[in-house]
Amino acid sequence: MFKSALFWKVMTLLGCMVVLLIPLNILSSLINERSSYRDDVEQSLRQSTSGPQTLTGPLIAIPVTELTTVIEDKKEVKKERRFIRYYLPENLNIVGKQTVEPRRIGIYEGQIWRTAITLDATFNRQQLENDTDQNTQFGAPYIVLAVGDSRGIGKVGELAINGKSYPIEPGSHLPGIEQGLHAILPAERLKDEKLTLRFNLDLMGTKQLAVVPIGRNSQFSLTSNWPHPNFIGDFLPQQRTVTESGFSANWQSTWFANNLNTHFYDGQLIDVDHLPAFSVTVANPVDQYQLTDRAVKYAILLIGLTFMSFFLLETLTGLRVHPMQYLLVGLSLVMFYLVLLAVSEHTGFNVAWLLASLVCAGINGFYLKAVLKSGKASVMFTMGLLVLDAVLWLLLQSEDSALLLGTGVLFVSLSAIMLLTRNIDWYGMGRKAQTAAAGDARNDSERFRLWK
Repeated sequence: MFKSALFWKVMTLLGCMVVLLIPLNILSSLINERSSYRDDVEQSLRQSTSGPQTLTGPLIAIPVTELTTVIEDKKEVKKERRFIRYYLPENLNIVGKQTVEPRRIGIYEGQIWRTAITLDATFNRQQLENDTDQNTQFGAPYIVLAVGDSRGIGKVGELAINGKSYPIEPGSHLPGIEQGLHAILPAERLKDEKLTLRFNLDLMGTKQLAVVPIGRNSQFSLTSNWPHPNFIGDFLPQQRTVTESGFSANWQSTWFANNLNTHFYDGQLIDVDHLPAFSVTVANPVDQYQLTDRAVKYAILLIGLTFMSFFLLETLTGLRVHPMQYLLVGLSLVMFYLVLLAVSEHTGFNVAWLLASLVCAGINGFYLKAVLKSGKASVMFTMGLLVLDAVLWLLLQSEDSALLLGTGVLFVSLSAIMLLTRNIDWYGMGRKAQTAAAGDARNDSERFRLWK
């Protein structure tokens, strides 16, 4: 077997493919590097504007001072405990209208969003009745609306409570949630038959918008001009519609489903990051870096099929192709992906794929005309490369069916190889090669020579 010219030819081709893995790995690293530059743009936008936003509220907070008597060293000692008591709304309805704006830094693009938000909340009057214990003192109540990043707070409307307007002040004044807004609530409002409030707010952010459903019954409706939302989170919307011009979504939840009332005990430190929330992310569509990275994963298939075509041509016609020629063609196929990456940053992926296919197929056709000594064979190989490029493009576009299409391509290729080589005597080819080499008296090592 080790003296067979056919064996060494196959091993040499495999060696060429292994060598081509080196530039492919370098190309993959380059794709990751360029993609990280794109991520840096998103980070820059976040630092210059505001980050992801989590809306918590509105809720009523009342400072409480509680006096207790304990026995220490057989003496009665009075101790004072200060904490915040929270009252959550009975019904909460939030409506938002979002506008997503692309921002470019160099050739890279990110997005920021602006959302006009209207909040309507109703509080249970019985819940708001304070204890009459003489050892408990209550401070001035206030309405709280917390956000994730106060830099994103834009226009702030008036807070209307039972039809009367109250001024808004910055800061949430809540432990654990520092950023937001608050409004002092006159104590007499707690004695009203019902307590309803309405509030308007313009909020800006990047990536995610989340709303904590703190109401016993909570609803959140959002419309946006962004056609690529990501609804993965604690709750999926009850209804959603996504079109090329944007999306609309509606969420609903109750305390029976989220147990949010258990997160607001007296004096408890609120951890907003671990509260369940309605959330939507302004997601990037599959961009040129992701698509190019996926395309590179199919590079070894493209190179392998091309090498197999040359090998069959040699076997069926007696034409000899040198390993260096195999290697140069393989490098041109690797160059296809580099051209694809470079052009896609300026024109988009589909246009870049077409240009890279035409350029690389053209240079291969020009080169193979001299190698194969036939213009017809050169045109056939050029058309074959274009067909392979088209098949790979379909694989990338139909992600859900990629395995099925890829399997079909491999099956058809293997079937064609078996059909074309069904009558070849592989042992006979090896013996002929050895006999021809042994008859070459000029150099005994010619019997190991693969390409003559």
